[in-house]
Amino acid sequence: MSSATIETPEHKALRTAVAALGQKYGREYLARVAREGGHPDELWADAAKLGYLGVSLPEEYGGGGGGIAELSIVLEELGAAGCPLLMMVVSPAICGTVISRFGTEDQKRTWLPGLADGSLTMAFGITEPDAGSNSHRITTTARRDGDDWILTGRKVFISGVDIADATLIVGRTEDARSGRLVPCLFIVPREAPGFTRSVIDMELQAAEKQFELVLDDVRLPSSALVGDEDAGLLQLFAGLNPERIMTAAFAIGMGRYALAKAVDYAKTRQVWKDPIGAHQALAHPLAAAHIELELARLMMQKAAHLYDAGDDMGAGEAANMAKYAAGEACVRAVDQSVHTLGGNGLTREYGLASLITASRVARIAPVSREMILNFISHQTLGLPKSY
Repeated sequence: MSSATIETPEHKALRTAVAALGQKYGREYLARVAREGGHPDELWADAAKLGYLGVSLPEEYGGGGGGIAELSIVLEELGAAGCPLLMMVVSPAICGTVISRFGTEDQKRTWLPGLADGSLTMAFGITEPDAGSNSHRITTTARRDGDDWILTGRKVFISGVDIADATLIVGRTEDARSGRLVPCLFIVPREAPGFTRSVIDMELQAAEKQFELVLDDVRLPSSALVGDEDAGLLQLFAGLNPERIMTAAFAIGMGRYALAKAVDYAKTRQVWKDPIGAHQALAHPLAAAHIELELARLMMQKAAHLYDAGDDMGAGEAANMAKYAAGEACVRAVDQSVHTLGGNGLTREYGLASLITASRVARIAPVSREMILNFISHQTLGLPKSY
C-alpha cells in the first residue's frame, strides 16, 4: 500500500529504516509483552541504539538534532508495524522538548543525553481527578519553603510511572506579578519521599500501565523547577502541542496497521467467485479509511512543521486538528478492518479485536475530541465560548 508523502528524502529514508525495525518486532511481540506484564525493553533499547528515541533532541546533548516531524515519523512507522511505543509520546516528545526549550543547563545535561540514548525515562503528570481536560482547575500546588518547593496534590491516568526515573509534574504556583495561580513544571524523582503511586485497573491491555499519583508534601530543591515560575501556559503548551502531534502519529500508525491487515485479507479471502475485496461494499469503506488516514497525516505533518519552525500559536491549532482527525480516522479504520474480517476479526490470531478498545484512546486522550471542537469553534472560528 502506498504511503506517498510530501516529505524530504531524509524523512522517507527514516520511514523506511524505522519500518524495518518495526517489522523485526511486530504486533505479536508487543501483545506478548503486555500479556506477561512486562515492558518492551528490547524494542526500546534497539530504537535508542539506532538514534530514534533522541531524534528530536539537540545534538549537543546526544540527540539527533531533528524535531517533532522526525519523532512523529518514528512513532507512526512503529505503529504501522504493530508495535508503537507509547512512552515516546511522554519521555522524548513532552519531557525532552520542555527541558530542551526551558530547562537550565544542568537540567539539560542531567536528563537529555539519557532520554536520547534510552537510559533514562520520564513520565508526565498533568491530569487530575477533578480537573479532566480543564488545566485551569489543576489543584496540585507548589509553595516555597526557604529555597525548596513543597508539592501537594493528586494525578490520575499517568503512563509509565513505574519505569520512569522521574515524572514531570504540572503544578500551580502564585504568580509574583499578579498573585494568580499559574502552571509550573517540576521534575519529581521516582523515589522522592511523599511521592506514591498506585496502578489503575484498566480494561485496555497495554505494556504501559496507568497510575494514580499522590504528592503528599513532596519537598524538592529549587533546581527541580523547569523554566520560569511565572511563564505559565507558554511552557506548558511547549509540551502539550508535541503530545497532540505524537498522539496523532500513534493513531495513524495503528489505523495503518489495521487497514493493511484488512486489505491483505480482502485480497485473499474468497467466498464466491472473486475475493471479497472485489465487492464495493467492502472495497469502498477500506478506500475511504485510507483517504482519512492520509488526510490526518497531512495535518500532522503541518502541525509538526509549524512547531519545529517555532510557530507555537499556529502549531497549537494544527496539533489539535491533527489529533482530532487522526483519532477519528483510526477508530473508523479499525472498525472497518475488524468488520472486513468478520468473525476472524475477533480472534487473537489476527490481532485486531484488541485495537477496538485501543483505538478509542486517541479520541479520549490526552484531550477529548469535544474539547478540541470547543477550542476550534472558539479560537479558530471566533464563536462564543461555551465553557
